[in-house]
Amino acid sequence: EVVISPPFVFLPVVKSSLRPDFHVAAQNCWIKKGGAYTGEISAEMLVNLEIPWVILGHSERRSLFGESSEFVGDKVAYALSQGLNVIACIGETLEQREAGSTMEVVAAQTKAISERITDWTKVVLAYEPVWAIGTGKVATPAQAQEVHHELRKWLQENVSPQVSASTRIIYGGSVSGSNCKELVSQPDVDGFLVGGASLKPEFMDIIKSAVVKKSA
Repeated sequence: EVVISPPFVFLPVVKSSLRPDFHVAAQNCWIKKGGAYTGEISAEMLVNLEIPWVILGHSERRSLFGESSEFVGDKVAYALSQGLNVIACIGETLEQREAGSTMEVVAAQTKAISERITDWTKVVLAYEPVWAIGTGKVATPAQAQEVHHELRKWLQENVSPQVSASTRIIYGGSVSGSNCKELVSQPDVDGFLVGGASLKPEFMDIIKSAVVKKSA
């Protein structure tokens, strides 16, 4: 399943240009029903444009715009209530990783979402270590697998075994054509949230790498 997420102003043109099995996602949306929130894009607007996906909680929204985990959790719940599919981003900073609090951070971010929703069927979790975004640094396959495994374990213990088994957990952070196959071969890595490489021809290699897992 391939989802392309251009800036808001390009959503309609990208949607009309893609073949029908490629979907589109907004990069963000507002936390509640539309109203006097100048400049914000509501979930209802996305539904009206037949945009099926939205990315919420991206690290840049959290760090640059001060979105708390609770705020992100409320956004996820509202977007789901309007029928959107949500790619919910979680991840730790370099300081947090070096302090050994990676799992504490991502578990708290996931908990803020889980406390506000009951249906996980339209949620994809994206683990995005902040220190690996656009830096060229990539979590090693073992590091990615460790966090994904612990996240799945957290879901099993705190939500349900069914949700743990069925929820896709994808990896984001300097994914490229050269590292995607090794990353996706990890048992708990279910796909990717791709940044810069999505604008390059190697994006096709990343898409095709997902097939490796299905045929294994």
